[in-house]
Amino acid sequence: MNTTTPPAMLTIGRGGYFARRSAFDWIFALLVVAGAGYAFQRYGSHMDGYELGILAGATPLVIGLGWFWGPLRGLAIAVALASFLAIGLYSRTTDGFGADLEAGQQLFLLKYLFASQTAILWMCTLFFMSTLFYWIGFFKQRDSQATAEKIGSLLAWGAVFMALTGTMVRWYESHQIGADIGHIPVSNLYEVFVLFAWMTALFYLYFEANYLQRAASTASGQAANAGSGEGSVRSLGAFVMLIVSASVGFLLWYTVAREAQEIQPLVPALQSWWMKVHVPANFVGYGTFALAAMVAWAYLLKTAATRALVTAFIVLPVGLLAVLGAFAAFAPLQAETVGSLGSAMRLIGGVGAFFALTLALRRPIVAKLPALELLDDVMYRAIAVGFAFFTIATVLGALWAAEAWGGYWSWDPKETWALIVWLNYAAWLHMRLMKGLRGTVAAWWALVGLVVTTFAFLGVNMFLSGLHSYGQL
Repeated sequence: MNTTTPPAMLTIGRGGYFARRSAFDWIFALLVVAGAGYAFQRYGSHMDGYELGILAGATPLVIGLGWFWGPLRGLAIAVALASFLAIGLYSRTTDGFGADLEAGQQLFLLKYLFASQTAILWMCTLFFMSTLFYWIGFFKQRDSQATAEKIGSLLAWGAVFMALTGTMVRWYESHQIGADIGHIPVSNLYEVFVLFAWMTALFYLYFEANYLQRAASTASGQAANAGSGEGSVRSLGAFVMLIVSASVGFLLWYTVAREAQEIQPLVPALQSWWMKVHVPANFVGYGTFALAAMVAWAYLLKTAATRALVTAFIVLPVGLLAVLGAFAAFAPLQAETVGSLGSAMRLIGGVGAFFALTLALRRPIVAKLPALELLDDVMYRAIAVGFAFFTIATVLGALWAAEAWGGYWSWDPKETWALIVWLNYAAWLHMRLMKGLRGTVAAWWALVGLVVTTFAFLGVNMFLSGLHSYGQL
């Protein structure tokens, strides 16, 4: 029997980028454009040229992000609806200037859900619960582990939703207090800790979804775990959400100790449109560097000998305490210095407790962690993203400094430590891309990098004064 082979079919790609957009993609884009148009119509007269440019640039950026990662579309729509609901409720009670915030916050939905401080407290609660469920997964069988981690992931999404809603409503609330007080809420430690928490969690959720999708798209369903017998990528949520929970714990302490939730007018140096782009870009870097460090610790738990880990557990906190002791010996012991030392020691105590917990539970933790290749890849991608945004933030900061202080660089302590952070991760990436840096050395480096980044973020505010002394502890 004579058979002929049918001619090969010519496959023409997947179509153009816009041709691949779904109906929901286009509906989302129209909603974003409509929202931008409403913002321009309502608030355009109060914006200068730079702010109008930011609004114009943010519109395609939000659309692009929603098209790039589908879950952001639902998140953006939900946050917008909740924010408009809160604004509508506030508009029911007015005073001589605008919304009467005190009276409005007696309404049920505002008092218990959507007023900015309430929403942020919900964020804190949900992040704590998310961390708890991720950690419960380490001590469950495979099926129960997957359920606990999925609940942890959903709670993290809920926390991000409440954080963004609280941020948007706080932005509105600031404009209702008085003339020239309203500002985007990224101006002090309270506001940027909220930013750090939701941004770090959102980047983790992206990596989680991305690697789970890779696993599902392979024939065996095991690619994301690099083979057999490895744990789920979701187990990393226990590590990343732990640092997010630490940040919201600090936020709660700071709120009680300083009444930091109160909206304050901006100091003159911060009354600039540069703040709207410089600070968020900076915190993409801080958040992803923190994420990479927590993944690095998971990597070390899975590879390093227990003796080496115990040594690190002792050396790192003791070394940090020695540095603080030297500082106390040579610095004037003013009340602010003593308070900062106490805050730093509590922070180090928390780091030590985390090390002790993970070392004590190393065996069940290691059994549930994903493959080393995945951990290494997440660590690299997080640092690469963070470095790109931190570079942008540094350039934007220099331009802002030139406008505010007349020079691009002044070797202010914050600027100096930002440069140290940049050089640290530039060297890490150079060694990886040029010299093939991998494994435990890269993980230790990423972990130490978090210490450097934390000092640049908080330590400078605690112990050093300069042009950036806006968030004293």
